[in-house]
Amino acid sequence: MPESQTPSLDAWLEKTETLTDDITAFPLRALAATLDRSAPDSAVPPLWHWLYFLPVCPLAETGRDGHPKRGGFLPPVELPRRMWAGGRLAFHAPLRAGSAATRTSTIANIEDKTGRSGRLVFVTVQHRYESGGVLCIEEEHDIVYRDAPQPGAGAPRPVAAPEGETWSRTLTADPVMLFRYSALTFNGHRIHYDFPYVTQEEGYPGLVVHGPLIATLLLDLIHRERPGAAVSTFAFRAVRPTFGGNAFTLCGKPSTDGRAIELWAKDHDGYLTMQATATLA
Repeated sequence: MPESQTPSLDAWLEKTETLTDDITAFPLRALAATLDRSAPDSAVPPLWHWLYFLPVCPLAETGRDGHPKRGGFLPPVELPRRMWAGGRLAFHAPLRAGSAATRTSTIANIEDKTGRSGRLVFVTVQHRYESGGVLCIEEEHDIVYRDAPQPGAGAPRPVAAPEGETWSRTLTADPVMLFRYSALTFNGHRIHYDFPYVTQEEGYPGLVVHGPLIATLLLDLIHRERPGAAVSTFAFRAVRPTFGGNAFTLCGKPSTDGRAIELWAKDHDGYLTMQATATLA
């Protein structure tokens, strides 16, 4: 076991949780309306499975940030900032509206590190989604917990986004889009809808666009450019926050044979905010 792991969190390694949910049609229609696209058929598009298996936490058990309080299935990391850092997914078969599905989750890794911005704890959760006895999706979900910014500490140096994209789409995540996505994913994290909180308590310059929403929009770019294409794998990494109210651009560049696609998002200043790769079946 790596020496960097915090002993008090070791008990959460290999912890498992199983949830069952009904794949209903309304969330699919609602997200399609939020993304300004036509509603899908019964097959759940890649990454739209995040509309299901949601943590339904009593309001009395939420923390100051709007997330469920530390502990429970996820380890009780006592750091104020909690973000979705990235993930890796393999799509084997679609979940379908009207069916029941099961998600089995396992805490696969916990790493405790110290970086230039302070202490960081990375938690990796493995998910397996099954329906009707068929494995539909395998996912590794990376969560990062971090210290609040120290007074006088400079922001990490931004990275310029790549150039030469074949596809691009520019849009603005306004408060209505952020509210809708928060509601559809039952995400109470206040950084996405509470402007006084996110600016005064967490030190961000504006509302933070959900990382999973940007990832979903990157795959939606493939849907718009290659209608009917089937995604078999997807990996993404959040690089820098995107803030609501400013335009950001989704970019794609297919390989020569068209099966592999480089994807990225950049903010209004041209800085890289998310990097991703997808392969088509």
